[in-house]
Amino acid sequence: MTEEQIVASQEPISLKRYTAAFAPYTLTILRVLVGFTFLMHGLPKIPGLGAFSAYLPTIGVPLPSFFAVIVAALEVGGGLLLIAGFATRWVSIFYVIEMIVTILRVKLPNVGFIAPSNLGAGAELDLLLLACALVLLAHGSGPLSVEHNLLEYEL
Repeated sequence: MTEEQIVASQEPISLKRYTAAFAPYTLTILRVLVGFTFLMHGLPKIPGLGAFSAYLPTIGVPLPSFFAVIVAALEVGGGLLLIAGFATRWVSIFYVIEMIVTILRVKLPNVGFIAPSNLGAGAELDLLLLACALVLLAHGSGPLSVEHNLLEYEL
């Protein structure tokens, strides 16, 4: 055995050398998927704004008409902004707030962590979205974004 082969055989087995190529783009993938998820959850709220507004007082949300519009606009507009990679940290902080309220006011009291099959998603989806929003808040939009490629700075 040559000295190079001995050194190579003593290196620890690590996936890092295989994942290094796509690691910089994982934030972009996360950002686009989170943006798409919020967009898809927000679009049905627009034509159903009256029903959504009527639901909000039942969970103790004041000014239901106002907050129904705010939540729908945040989910649709924020989703589009995340997909583009524009104002990622700002959108993410509002998503963190929304997910905390949703988890504490809607999901945990009414359906629990894992909801029965007839009640839709439990808190698990909202907790994942909260975690994703926290990652985006902490790390920003990633390299493939409007902020990094067109503006060359983060908002």
